[in-house]
Amino acid sequence: MCATVVLTALTATAGAPAAGDAPVSETVSTLYSGASASAASSPPPYAFARDARSVEGATGTTAAALLEAGRAYRSSLPAVGKRYYRLELDSAENAYVSATAVPGAGAQVTSSDGLKVSVQDADGTTCSTGIAHFGPTQSPHPIVASASRETGPDTYGCAVGAGVYYVVVERRATAGSPAASGDWSLELGYVSEPAPRGAGATAPPGSWNSASPEPVLGDARRRAGGAGFATAGALGQGVWQDAIKPGQTVFYKVPVDWGQQLSAVAELGSSTGGDGGGYVGTALAMSLYNPVRAHVDDAGAGYSGAQASAALDPLPPVAYANRRAVSDRVGAMRFAGWYYLAVHLGAPVAGRFGDGPFGLTLRVRVSGTPAAAPQYAGRSVPRDVFEVTAADREEAAPRPGETVGAGGGSAASGADAPRRGGTPGGGAPAGGGVAAGRADKPRGAMELVAAGGIGTGGVLVLWLGLWTVVARRRARGGWAG
Repeated sequence: MCATVVLTALTATAGAPAAGDAPVSETVSTLYSGASASAASSPPPYAFARDARSVEGATGTTAAALLEAGRAYRSSLPAVGKRYYRLELDSAENAYVSATAVPGAGAQVTSSDGLKVSVQDADGTTCSTGIAHFGPTQSPHPIVASASRETGPDTYGCAVGAGVYYVVVERRATAGSPAASGDWSLELGYVSEPAPRGAGATAPPGSWNSASPEPVLGDARRRAGGAGFATAGALGQGVWQDAIKPGQTVFYKVPVDWGQQLSAVAELGSSTGGDGGGYVGTALAMSLYNPVRAHVDDAGAGYSGAQASAALDPLPPVAYANRRAVSDRVGAMRFAGWYYLAVHLGAPVAGRFGDGPFGLTLRVRVSGTPAAAPQYAGRSVPRDVFEVTAADREEAAPRPGETVGAGGGSAASGADAPRRGGTPGGGAPAGGGVAAGRADKPRGAMELVAAGGIGTGGVLVLWLGLWTVVARRRARGGWAG
């Protein structure tokens, strides 16, 4: 189904184009072609950390490369066989290692295919193991598994002394699975947590408010997500809008302090494309990860073309003592810092409802008064990873110009807002969201009307390009303001 689009753009009211500039008609023609190509392109690839070091996984422990705390690494994982990496730990620190696996373009997976990560001591005893699966979307996307070497009470089997430990990464694939072919890219991270000053928590926390929180209401703000952890869009409490395409995973991060409680709902907007029929069982999947990228919880929703939502179950307030809980999801809420939301829209949605993009709304609540941080005997690596700083709060706070005005439409269809770039200090541009800011319109007297054939993604590119031309020519004095 084709959409009819009316686009208002500004052209010259005085003066001539600057020397070397193409006529407006040629510029529009070029942008239209670019918009069409962009609309038909696949979602952007995973955005690895800019400063990630390349490291080759060894086929055995003898040649395992050393991983340093606080650094990001880029590696690869073959279809068959394990890959080993080395840690050198003291007797007191807790070491957390995460691996994000990214299937190659055109990869096929099943719901039970996945990734396994283990930390082992020098005697081959496993300290802990983490497993992640692609899940019911049956759609290739970045998946994250983590493992750790922890000290303190209730650590059994694994040695807790100073020495060499090994990280073991391997695939989990059923016999004959299409996931048993082709290399996957890996992003590895290692975070060190110091020992507590004193005995630390020896018992799980007491009771906490487990009632489902009221949804956050109010005007939505546009905020673009990222294509990876390193470029995740920062969100504070509020209602946020973005856009997502089938097969795409968009990352966000929320600062949650000690004593605070996080809740999140992801809403997929109603469809205006495709044949409008059928149902995709698990179309929308939202995963929550803690500051060391350990999995906390998941939520999912099916899709019939009508709006759908996925909400995380109630989570406890962040507390050091949560690590002693029996429940993994409670135990994962053990640190303050950035918590990450990864939202994936299954590739099968395109076959039923078109290529999108689809409107995405996130309702984020961070409740509770920040509490005192636990007393650590040293510093974490990287520094401040288990803190919420003033800069973190500022990054996540609303900004001028982000509010979606009356009649502005959803983030998926609102081509009136140019995209902002990726998160400051991040890698590749943020992954596929629509604009986080809105420029004031320059004045002009002529309108360009384009009808039919341009999807929302194409309109966004066309809009951005036209404003770029306007800004460039105004800067050169060729167009009057």
